[in-house]
Amino acid sequence: MFSFTVAAVVFGVVFLAELPDKTALAGLMLGTRYRASYVFAGVAAAFLVHVALAIAAGSVLTLLPHRWVQGVVGVLFLAGAAVLLFKKDDDEEEVKKPADQSFWKVSGAGFMMILVAEFGDLTQIMTANLAARYDDPVSVGVGAVLALWAVAGLGIVGGRTLMKYVPLKLITKVAAGVMLVLAGLSLYEAVGG
Repeated sequence: MFSFTVAAVVFGVVFLAELPDKTALAGLMLGTRYRASYVFAGVAAAFLVHVALAIAAGSVLTLLPHRWVQGVVGVLFLAGAAVLLFKKDDDEEEVKKPADQSFWKVSGAGFMMILVAEFGDLTQIMTANLAARYDDPVSVGVGAVLALWAVAGLGIVGGRTLMKYVPLKLITKVAAGVMLVLAGLSLYEAVGG
């Protein structure tokens, strides 16, 4: 059964964690060079693959004892918060232009770039954690995919404008704070549950 609450929580957490990540910059870079709809198609497909893998990993975690899973999830959320709080800013990565502007070349470039750059990324690990925490793969998957698509869309269409009004450090700190709260809840369930 689909839960709008779970999907909304996942959307918020994943959106905030992904916004300061390289995806927004990559989307912005690709979006300034190519047709935005072509770029988005490739990026969106790559994120579908990432979320499906994360949901599968999270679903496997639900087969383990509940307290143990909550402990692992809590520790992973703490690690994710630490990564957000202590990471150094990445330089922009160079993207090679496809030889032509066809749909398949542009969307393929976007797909491959995101598939490689985001594999094992913090938000993929968080999505697996959330899938294990809520044991609701459909709601978690919908929330995560929509959040990743929203960040990609913002990066492709309006990344520069957003970053002018919302400081990246603030977004990062809010995402880390949300992850700390989720870590605390998970660890509380593991210990006191």
